[in-house]
Amino acid sequence: MEFKSLKNIETSFRQLRLFGMIFLGVCALVTVFATWKAYEFAEAQRQKIYVLDNGKSLMLALSQDVQQNRPVEAREHIKRFHELFFTLSPDKSAIESNIQRALYLSDESAIGYYRNLQEKGYFNRLIAGNISQTLIVDSIQGNFDNYPYEMKAYCRQRIVRSSSITERSLVTTCRLRNVVRSDNNPQGFLMEGFTILENKDTGHYER
Repeated sequence: MEFKSLKNIETSFRQLRLFGMIFLGVCALVTVFATWKAYEFAEAQRQKIYVLDNGKSLMLALSQDVQQNRPVEAREHIKRFHELFFTLSPDKSAIESNIQRALYLSDESAIGYYRNLQEKGYFNRLIAGNISQTLIVDSIQGNFDNYPYEMKAYCRQRIVRSSSITERSLVTTCRLRNVVRSDNNPQGFLMEGFTILENKDTGHYER
């Protein structure tokens, strides 16, 4: 009888040890799962930014990989510069405003072209002749494998006079370097070595 009781106690200990091992195993699995989910949550939170809307309400916006966006921003930077620099109306204040905004996006290489046009009286002739000039960017090519980024823009100019319309092709090249973003330079690039490769008439029409 005493032997049977000892055997029952030993069996009970074995069962308790088995249950304990199972319990510890379950706890370990729960801990691993919880850690993994916490890591996933932390990564998801890192991909979000919180923006104050006029200092009042809090809006949630998903952030995107900056490096993936840079090619898009680079092309937008090039497009913005060309539209500002080459879109001109016969108004001195409008010309100076556009040129000034464009020059925030480039180094002294673009300033050199501006001064050259100024010295030749180009802007004065636009104003005196009531001539307007618009530009359309057809395509922008960029090499983003090497830094600074080599860029090339293919554009079309349209010069409208009272008696005629002249169309021109414009091809330019430059390098893009990263700089701090600002209100005047939202993409955070600076154009260097701006060069006009081609600027020639492609058509002329009487009005």
